[in-house]
Amino acid sequence: MDKSYQYANFAKPTVRQIEWQKTEFYGLISYGLPVFTSGEYGGGFTSASVFWPEDMNTDSWCELAQKAGMKGLVLTCKHYDGFCLWPSAYTDYSVKGSSWMDSQGDLVRLVSDSCKKYGLKFGIYIAPWDMHEKTYGTGKAYDDYFCNLLTELLTDYGEVFCVWLDGVCSSSETREQKYDWGRYYKLIRSLAPDAVISFMGPDVRWSGNENGITRNEEWSPIPAYYGIYEDGSSEPSPSRRSGEGMPLDLGSRKAIRNEEKFIWYPCEVSLPMRKHWFFSEDDKYTSKTKDKLLDLYYRTVGNNSCLMLGISPNKRGMIDEVDEQILTAFGKDLNMMFSGNIIDVGAEIRASSESSENCADNIKNDCMTSFWRPGADDKTPELTVYFRTEEPFDKIVVSENITNGQHIEEFSIFFLNEKGKWKPLYKGTTVGYKRICCVKPLKCTALKFTFSKYRDFFELSKIQVN
Repeated sequence: MDKSYQYANFAKPTVRQIEWQKTEFYGLISYGLPVFTSGEYGGGFTSASVFWPEDMNTDSWCELAQKAGMKGLVLTCKHYDGFCLWPSAYTDYSVKGSSWMDSQGDLVRLVSDSCKKYGLKFGIYIAPWDMHEKTYGTGKAYDDYFCNLLTELLTDYGEVFCVWLDGVCSSSETREQKYDWGRYYKLIRSLAPDAVISFMGPDVRWSGNENGITRNEEWSPIPAYYGIYEDGSSEPSPSRRSGEGMPLDLGSRKAIRNEEKFIWYPCEVSLPMRKHWFFSEDDKYTSKTKDKLLDLYYRTVGNNSCLMLGISPNKRGMIDEVDEQILTAFGKDLNMMFSGNIIDVGAEIRASSESSENCADNIKNDCMTSFWRPGADDKTPELTVYFRTEEPFDKIVVSENITNGQHIEEFSIFFLNEKGKWKPLYKGTTVGYKRICCVKPLKCTALKFTFSKYRDFFELSKIQVN
């Protein structure tokens, strides 16, 4: 019998990956020259003078993000066109070439300060591709330039939780630039050691599409050939070799058969609120509805992933009223659904096995490293929760202690009906950091959790019933 999963058990997250996972839901502010030219990406030759958001108020962006339930914001500090949203000392193609704020503006500073004010984490998006910079395509000279930009962003704007590196490059043979990823990573690690490097980086992987399509099972420990190493090198994964877009299975026993090298490489799902990333009047009626966002949240944050939702203010620097209303209503629903927990100090927890240190009552604590771990000889672990009174609910959240890896493969939930019989309620697969189990609205006095398949052991850190 193949036991590659035992090698996968050795893959565990770093502290920075755990802190990123706790962020769960955050926004990407897509802003720059394309907003003013109605183009998707820009061409690198638009005059910096067109950048003039007359009513910009970054506090309002962060206030909305907070209302929507986001825990952070990432800003597109430099996109493909090369225009910098801060007054860089290394290029004139930036906000200092605009009359906005009398050419003294610094949008990165404003967003960073507003994030601090509203208790949000701050992250930077930066694209190595540069349609404007003359050294692009020359090799080291451009890498020097790009590293200078990174240094400014990572030394002048406070703590950064995420550096989102876009991997797109020019298709022109005369302007081809082979990015020195290893050098970028080394610089980021030295200046922002607590920040994850996302997308084109060794810490966080992209889901594989911008449509919100997710996998039924999302594993964080996956074969090493899907990853990128700290030196910037990588092995060609099967999907890259075959030209496939999004492998639907990365971590099941079938998918990892005969593998021995694994990494912890958690998933981020990213997509725009509207059809395109940058604001356009043509997208006015393409905003995702509140119900669409809720479904997306369940399939991402509720499926061992993080969700980055793209939001783009308009030419005035304001977020469109339609988007604002939808995001505010969405945040209210999230708060209503998940702010409480009917498993409180009065609930009785019984386990088929436990130890004094890792007892079943630990699942009441909102702490990842306080957990229930069944005994090694318990081959069919069960956990039963008895409520003080009959309680209504329609969501059950289950979480593993991922500091020791991801292990649960199959579990089931049963409820105790009015006749005292256990009835099936939900059948699930992977858990990881978080699994949100949506069930039919129900009232009962007890729930039973059974774990039928897992990798050697598991540690359950939390059960939340809402």
